[in-house]
Amino acid sequence: MKCRHFGACGSCTLYAIDYKKQLEEKHRRLAGLLAPFYQGEIETYSSSDTHYRARAEFRIWHERERCDYAMGNLSKDGSVVIEECPKVIRPIEERMGPLLEAVNESAVLSRKLFAVEFLATTTGECLITMLYHRQLDEAWQREARALEEQLNASIIGRARKQRLVLSRDYVTEVLEIDSKKYKYRHYEGGFTQPNPFVNREMITWAKARAAEVGGGDLLEAYCGLGNFTIPLADRFGKVLATEISKNSIKAAKENCTLNGVENIAFVRLSSEEMTSALRKERSFNRLKGIDIDEYDFRCVLVDPPRAGLDEATRKLISTFENIIYISCNPETLARDLEHLSRSHEVQKGALFDQFPHTEHMESGVFLRMRNE
Repeated sequence: MKCRHFGACGSCTLYAIDYKKQLEEKHRRLAGLLAPFYQGEIETYSSSDTHYRARAEFRIWHERERCDYAMGNLSKDGSVVIEECPKVIRPIEERMGPLLEAVNESAVLSRKLFAVEFLATTTGECLITMLYHRQLDEAWQREARALEEQLNASIIGRARKQRLVLSRDYVTEVLEIDSKKYKYRHYEGGFTQPNPFVNREMITWAKARAAEVGGGDLLEAYCGLGNFTIPLADRFGKVLATEISKNSIKAAKENCTLNGVENIAFVRLSSEEMTSALRKERSFNRLKGIDIDEYDFRCVLVDPPRAGLDEATRKLISTFENIIYISCNPETLARDLEHLSRSHEVQKGALFDQFPHTEHMESGVFLRMRNE
């Protein structure tokens, strides 16, 4: 990727290394972290090094009555004005310039605007959230509606204790997994995988691991909006999927309906609550109508935040025959494997490069319980 802001903008920290070498270094780093538990092949899934990011947030820099996009600088002590961002997918890139031009032509749209967030899909949909340090009035709504038409996008206005949805607050992504198309509603403010192309590879990899389980039922923790849950559901009899976010559970249920999947129960539980429920230490009204004893759990899938798994969840999943662990932090994955490897053996490993030009990486391991 060529970007005129490399070395100034803090968004891409590995700007001085070509993408092939970046990927080699990430593979070496992951292999080193997994070495105590796994010495086999690590499947590597690369990204395009441009136009790969489907969500982006930009500050708005005001100077001499003009607005510009800005990002935090590389030294993390200020901001840098940017004229381009080649990492965003085309539906965002195509709207960035026209949006900024419209803002600069309008005193209503530009006044006290401090940030713009984009959420887009590979099918061309785009949701734009404009954030303000002032209350938004009817004049703003009129001009923002006209801008929606101009950009062929959905616009949301946000201010303190104010959220104005002009048309809708989500986009619908379509991903093809194993020759089948899956639809996902991605809501403004909700968590979504930032790189849809590598996300597709992650789901495909996890689905292949699920096929190796050979049936039974699936338990999933940190299910989000059903990103993995829905495509993996046809590999199992029943699925119980948990997530702490109320909005994510709402989206997951809608996505389940969108895809005509009927064997998933989405329940709002934290990982700690899920552990307590499965150990029958507590009962939860949110599990009303769900008989956990009816499930034949043969596999558990976890996709925790950067902090990894808590101790109780590690102990719980160590009782499952098969574990699919998707990680956004290889250091905490390695820490958790120190515990899980006492009962399980890592069968497969994978590197998913969702974040080119940064040190961040996603990874996955598939574990099976030891026979001894």
